[in-house]
Parts: sequence; C-alpha cells; structure tokens
Amino acid sequence: MKKLIAGIRSGHPGSLLAAFLYFDVSFMVWVLLGALGVLIAEDLRLSPSQKGLMVAIPLLSGAAMRILVGVLTDRFGAKRTGLWSLSVVLIPLGWGWWGAESFPELLGIGFLLGVAGASFAVALPLASRWYPPEHQGLAMGIAGAGNSGTVIAVLAAPRVAQLDGIGWHGVFGLAMLPVLAILIAFSYLAREVPPRLPQRAATVLREAALWWFCGFYAITFGGFVGLASFLGMFFHDQYGVGAVAAGTLTGLCVFAGSLIRPVGGLLADRAGGLRLLAVIYGLIAVLFGLVGLLPSLYPVVGLLFLGMLALGMGNGVIFQLVPQRFADQIGVVTGIVGAAGGVGGFFLPSILGILKDLSGSYGTGFLVFALLALGGLLVITAHQHRWALAWAQQVDQFPEDHPNRVRMEVVFGG
Repeated sequence: MKKLIAGIRSGHPGSLLAAFLYFDVSFMVWVLLGALGVLIAEDLRLSPSQKGLMVAIPLLSGAAMRILVGVLTDRFGAKRTGLWSLSVVLIPLGWGWWGAESFPELLGIGFLLGVAGASFAVALPLASRWYPPEHQGLAMGIAGAGNSGTVIAVLAAPRVAQLDGIGWHGVFGLAMLPVLAILIAFSYLAREVPPRLPQRAATVLREAALWWFCGFYAITFGGFVGLASFLGMFFHDQYGVGAVAAGTLTGLCVFAGSLIRPVGGLLADRAGGLRLLAVIYGLIAVLFGLVGLLPSLYPVVGLLFLGMLALGMGNGVIFQLVPQRFADQIGVVTGIVGAAGGVGGFFLPSILGILKDLSGSYGTGFLVFALLALGGLLVITAHQHRWALAWAQQVDQFPEDHPNRVRMEVVFGG
C-alpha cells in the first residue's frame, strides 16, 4: 500500500483523478446505446444485424475521432481538449432525449457519441505526462480503469429506463447531469502539462511497433468494449434473459475487465509487457473458444467473466508498453492505437450480429474472435525475440540513468 501511495504521489494526483473521472463518464455515455440496446431494439423492432450496427457505430466513430483528438491534445493540451470534448458530448445526449425515433437517428447519435470514445487520447496522456517511467504502468492503469464507466451504464441505464415516466429516451437526458458535473470537476482538478508538438505524422506512421500495438489493442480493447456494448443483447437473445437481468450479468463481466486493468499495468512494470501479453492472448483464445460452444447460462457467464478479465488485463499491459516506446509522442500515438481498439470494437458486435443472421448462431462469431486472439499469440511468440534485439539497440544509445533507457528496459522486463 505504501508503494501504491508513493507511486500516486510521484506525479500529480489531482490530474490523475481528473483523468479517471473524465474517462469514466466518457465511457458511460459512449456505450449508452448498447446498455439500452434491449429496450431500444424491442421498441424499434431491430434485427440482429441492426442491433450490432447500432452499438458498433459509436465504437467506429470513436476510433476515427481519437486520431484527431490525439493531435489536438499534443498541440493544445489535454485539459483544454478534454473540456471541449465533454461539452460536445452533450449534443448527442440531448438528441437522444428529445428525438431518436428511428434507426437512422440512432446511427447519427451513435456517431456523435464517438467524441466520448475519443477520451483515450485525452485521459491517458494527461496521466502519463505527470508520472516518471517507473510508475507509468500504475498511472496508466488507474486512468484507464475509467472504462468502469461501462459498468455504470449497463447496470443503471436499463433500471432507470424502466422507472415510471422515464423510458430509454429519459436516460439520455439524465446522463447529461454527470457529464456536466465531471466537466466542472475536470476544470478544477486537471493541471495542464505544457503541450508538446508532435513529430510529423509520417515519422510516427513509419514505426513498425506502432502497427503491432494497433493490432494487439484491436483484439483486447476491441473485445472488451465490443462485448460491453453487445453482451446485454446476447444474453437476452440467446438465453431469454430480461433487460435488467441482462444488464446485471453484463455489468458483472465488464466490472471484471475494468477492475483488473491497473493490475495488468503493474504486472507489466515488473515482468515485462510482451511476455505477459503472450500469456493473456492464450487465455483469451481458450476462454472465448469455449464461449463459442454456447454452454448453458451460468457456465457461459463464468467464461465471459474470465474472458473479460483477460481482456482488461491485456488493455493495461498494452498501455504500459505504449508510453515506454513512444514517450515523446504519447498523445498522437495514444490516439492511433486507441483508434485501432475502437475499430476492433466496431467489428466484433457487427460480426456477431451478421453471423447470427447468416448462421443462426452467436457461437460462430465468438469462435472467430478466439481465432484472432490465437493469431495474436502466434505473432508475439514468433517475433518477440527479434523485437527485443531491435529495441535493445535503442537502449544502448542512452546512458545508464537516462529515462529512455529505463523505459526500454521496462518494456522487456530488463
């Protein structure tokens, strides 16, 4: 506990808290369509493919916007960019409150909610830049644990929607209140780090490590947020679970992935990120392969709980690696890697919905996801040694006490 407190105090605790709160409320509204999906789908009579697209559009939009927000964060600072994005999020919430009477309107709201999904490119740089290399995993894990906002959404939204006189439209209006509250808190708690002008985008894009991180994060975070948005409808369609109970089961699984994220970062600080990530991908492949067999409700909840646990830990590991490898370009790189995660989140519910329509079973989609995780494991296993040699050459360019040497050694558990 003393080490934990010392680690938090080694940077700026107020900014770390601001990053967590901002991330938390942003995730809450980002997955709101998924949290209300059972009620919306019944009201508008949506097909499985439409359900998948409805919850996937905010994820794709968030992926695209993270790149822009990452550049804005590097140029204008995380605090100013965060205040702007929280203000913009009020627009789709108001639209959902007063409108949203058709499927095209839902897609428009989902697109604008992508601004909340771009919160990665604000919260993580705000936390990272205040903390030294040896506490990056802790800081990024605590800030990233704000994805627990998905738990709030899936647990609270269906329950509030079924209260007299509220409905799912009213939930969008009520969601504006915590957004306003966090906007005020963020303005007081966050302390701006002097913005850093990023290198030219072409320079960043030429880094092979960036694209590997994108692929890895598309699996772990894409799986986490895609399932957080879709599991409620999966439980309802596959097992006949009611909206509130489906939200509770989804919340249980999502809570596991959110809670474990800081642990993933801490373990990566000590053991080396790539080694740990290989183990995690193996677990993901096995667990979701078993989910694809579609066992009865209680076993599948247990498997999904463990699967989300593994995905959440993988998220923490990857964002322990990113600031070590790209310390001077963290804003734009966070935006690009986060965008890849959002793209993965877009494809997973879309694939689950489409394959359900085509094959009549959700199991096919889960088996495809398990194969993707297995592919991630094979890639790390095949290339880890070569990456270690290449990055070790960069370590040797710095003196023993240089921060960049510390960062590279942490990456490989050196």
